[in-house]
Amino acid sequence: MIQAIAFYLFATIVITSAVMVIMARNPVHSVLWLILAFFNAAGLMVLVGAEFIAVLLVIVYVGAVAVLFLFVVMMLDIDFAELRSGFIKNFPLGIAIALVLLAELILGIGAWQAGAIDLGTAGGATAPVAGVSNITALGILLYSRYLFLFEAAGLVLLVAMIGAIVLTHRKREGSSGRQDIARQIARRPEDATIMRQPATGEGVEL
Repeated sequence: MIQAIAFYLFATIVITSAVMVIMARNPVHSVLWLILAFFNAAGLMVLVGAEFIAVLLVIVYVGAVAVLFLFVVMMLDIDFAELRSGFIKNFPLGIAIALVLLAELILGIGAWQAGAIDLGTAGGATAPVAGVSNITALGILLYSRYLFLFEAAGLVLLVAMIGAIVLTHRKREGSSGRQDIARQIARRPEDATIMRQPATGEGVEL
C-alpha cells in the first residue's frame, strides 16, 4: 500500500514539474522545477529497485547539469519581449514537431499492444545476482566482465582532463592575459612613466 501511495505521489509531482518547466515564464523558475522533477524521478527509481540510477539522477543531473543550467540562466541578460516574439514566430513549427512526436508515440503504443515488439528476457549470463542489491550487482558486473572497458573509459577521461589542463595553462607568446610577476617587480619608475612637456598646439606623441 505504501509503495502505491509513494508511486502516485512521485509520478504526480514529476508530471506537474515537467509541465511547469515548459509553462513557467521565468527561466530560473523553469530550472528549479526541473530540479524538482529530477528528485522525484530519483524516488521512482528507488521504488523499482534501481538505486544506482537514482543516485546518478541526484548527483549528476541535479548536482551538476541542473545547477550549471541555473548559473547560466542567471548570468544571461534575457530580453523577455524578444523571447515572446520568437515564441510567436516559431509557434507553427513547434506545433508541427509536437504533432509528429504525438504520432510516433501513438504508433509505438499501438505496435506494443499488437505484440510486434519483442523485448526479450535476460539470459543466464546477464541475470541479476541473487541476494545482493542493485548497486552491488552492477559493481560485480563492471569489475568482472567489463573490467577492461571500464578501465579504458577511465583512461580516456583522464587523458581528456589532462589535455584540457595543458591547453588552458600553456604559455602563449605575446599574450597579455598572463602576468609576469618578476618583470613587474623589476620594473623601474623611470621605465613605467615618461614625462612630456609638449608645446601649445603640438599635441602628444604616443
